[in-house]
Amino acid sequence: MGIFKTMKEDMDVVFEQDPAARTYIEVMLTYSGLHAVWAHRIAHRFFKRRLFFIARVISQASRFFTGIEIHPGAKIGRRLFIDHGMGVVIGETCEIGDNVTIFQGVTLGGTGKERGKRHPTVKDNALISTGAKVLGAITIGESSKVGGGSVVLKDVPDHSTVVGVPGRVVIQNGERVRRDLDHHKIPDPVADRCEHMQVQIDELKAEIAKLKQGSVKQYVD
Repeated sequence: MGIFKTMKEDMDVVFEQDPAARTYIEVMLTYSGLHAVWAHRIAHRFFKRRLFFIARVISQASRFFTGIEIHPGAKIGRRLFIDHGMGVVIGETCEIGDNVTIFQGVTLGGTGKERGKRHPTVKDNALISTGAKVLGAITIGESSKVGGGSVVLKDVPDHSTVVGVPGRVVIQNGERVRRDLDHHKIPDPVADRCEHMQVQIDELKAEIAKLKQGSVKQYVD
């Protein structure tokens, strides 16, 4: 695919994912996530030619202007959408598939000083929500979602939803996960458990109140 077709494809995905986008000129000039992806494509070409210093200079300049740090060694597929990307970090050995959506504050990072493959692989159609941390050489499955603020340290199967710290798979039904912007509606198993415990506490309080009333009545009689 030619460079101009690739650029148009990158802009088209913005219109698909962001209802605030209005014109191509606006998207081209004002979307930092788009600028970061374009700068990475250039830096990655130098990186593959082992011109590492030039590649890092380009990536750091992009980081300065966009607030998004993508190591030039990372492999990124088509139609990546980084929405409000301030604080996004994508490590050197990351591999990102096609049609992936990443929100602000996401880290695709390593867990130590190990060499080789040490950053996540994100498969096609995945969505990683605000503030999520995906760490280590793990895989986020195809069409899966990572909830906002989650810390994921283990592989996530295809068509799954993972939330919490550490991340837990809460949906895995074998069907394609709908890709939308309602990432605030992803289930929270910790909150659900707390709510369940509160219900049990209320029931116990009611039982204790009945027992007290019975004791008082018996004493009076």
